[in-house]
Amino acid sequence: LLAPEFTAALFITAFTLVFSLFINAPLLELANHNATPNPSKAPWYFLGLQELLTMFDPMIAGVTAPGIVLVLLGFAPYIDRNPSNAPEDRKFAISIQTIHLMFWAVLVIIGSFFRGQGFNFTYPWDTGLHGIFHL
Repeated sequence: LLAPEFTAALFITAFTLVFSLFINAPLLELANHNATPNPSKAPWYFLGLQELLTMFDPMIAGVTAPGIVLVLLGFAPYIDRNPSNAPEDRKFAISIQTIHLMFWAVLVIIGSFFRGQGFNFTYPWDTGLHGIFHL
C-alpha cells in the first residue's frame, strides 16, 4: 500500500546523500561570541517568523498568529469535511494551502534578500548578494 511513497522517499534520500558528497554546505567560520554578524538572520525556515516580528508586536507575531495557525490546522479536518481526494473537488482546501504557502514564501524571500545591515529593508541589487550567499 505504501510502496510508491517508500520508493520515492528512498530515491530522494539517495539523491540527497549523493548530492551532499559533491556540494559542500555554505558554512561560515566558527562563531565568535564577541562579534555577532550584522544582520543576524534566522535560518531560512524561521525567516518568515522573523519577518513578522519586524512588522508586528512580538506578542502578536510570535505567540498569537502562530497559535491561531496551529489551532486552525488542528480544526482543518473538521472544517473541510469533503470526503473526495480529487483535487478538483477540494478547491477550498487547496486554495487556502496555496495562499498560506505563497504568503510564507514572500516573507522568507523578503527576509533573505531584502534585509541588510541592522535588518533594515534594502534592495539586493544595491547591496549585492555577498551577505546572502556568503560569497
